[in-house]
Amino acid sequence: MVSKKTLRLTQLSILSALIVILQLMSYSIKVGPFGLSLVLIPIVVGGALFGVRSGAALGAVFGVVVVACCAGGLDAGGSMLWNINPILTAAICVGKGVLAGMAGAAVAGVFRKKEKPTLGVFLSAVTVPVVNTGIFLTMLSVFFQDTLVAWAQGQNVVYYVLTGIILVNFVPELILNIVLAPVAQRVIAAVRKSKI
Repeated sequence: MVSKKTLRLTQLSILSALIVILQLMSYSIKVGPFGLSLVLIPIVVGGALFGVRSGAALGAVFGVVVVACCAGGLDAGGSMLWNINPILTAAICVGKGVLAGMAGAAVAGVFRKKEKPTLGVFLSAVTVPVVNTGIFLTMLSVFFQDTLVAWAQGQNVVYYVLTGIILVNFVPELILNIVLAPVAQRVIAAVRKSKI
């Protein structure tokens, strides 16, 4: 019989592999200079199932894959940031992933304790992209303001952020997470029902 710890590590490994595959696939779905993140639902599922540390770990996997893609030139916008300051870019990518995973898991955990796990997963599915994008935009504004101005190509920077990043990139990610939240809840319920 397989121990609970081994089973949990196996499940986290599967979610991690899914994150790697989905993130690499996301670069073929370009929205401006950024790929559309498809990996946020596995982070939601892992965080809701296994807690904040697992959410952080899965967010870190996401961040490391993004860093590798920035360094390798697969992520065009990230590659520009990497060429300016690789250490800061890596810290932002991994940091936003970890914090998004932790926040989503914490939200799911609060509502699970209140016996409202479906609401918790839905709100977690909203929280993860909000935190991920919010931290990215904050760090971009603080540390890469010249790059942000260059990306705006003469437009007002606030207008560019609202239309070029939030409307075109963040909103589709958020909608995708909201649409997939019921699927995530079914997966979570099935795993919990099997007493794994």
